[in-house]
Amino acid sequence: MRPNKLIIHHSLTADSGTVSWDAIRNYHVNELGWRDIGYHFGLENINGRNEILVGRMMDEAGAHTVGHNTDSLGICVVGNFDIQVVPEEQMSLLVRLSKSLLGVFSLSWEDVKRHSDYASYKSCPGKLFQWDEFISRIR
Repeated sequence: MRPNKLIIHHSLTADSGTVSWDAIRNYHVNELGWRDIGYHFGLENINGRNEILVGRMMDEAGAHTVGHNTDSLGICVVGNFDIQVVPEEQMSLLVRLSKSLLGVFSLSWEDVKRHSDYASYKSCPGKLFQWDEFISRIR
């Protein structure tokens, strides 16, 4: 698989400050019956430090956006950005990861999409996600 876009998600759950990534993986595998977590990357605050967590390998199809799992990388920012804005440290890390992936795959900022661009019934990555600021920072 060679991705032609990045799709940004939020977990819609509060970031507990511990590892929620395993809980998301458990939900995807045990509740939804998937073979692994659906995202390629997650960003989460763990014990006061924002970390990039690996889900599926970059050459594997994801399970994060119907109709776009085979041509995109899914990045999930742990938190509920319908009720809060993305903390600056987490946003900075998302910007760094996104810019890196755009460079690796020779993509443009225009190739970065919201999950809600493909699932209009969802707010993902959240009503309060600072999308315009994020895009301006990866340009």
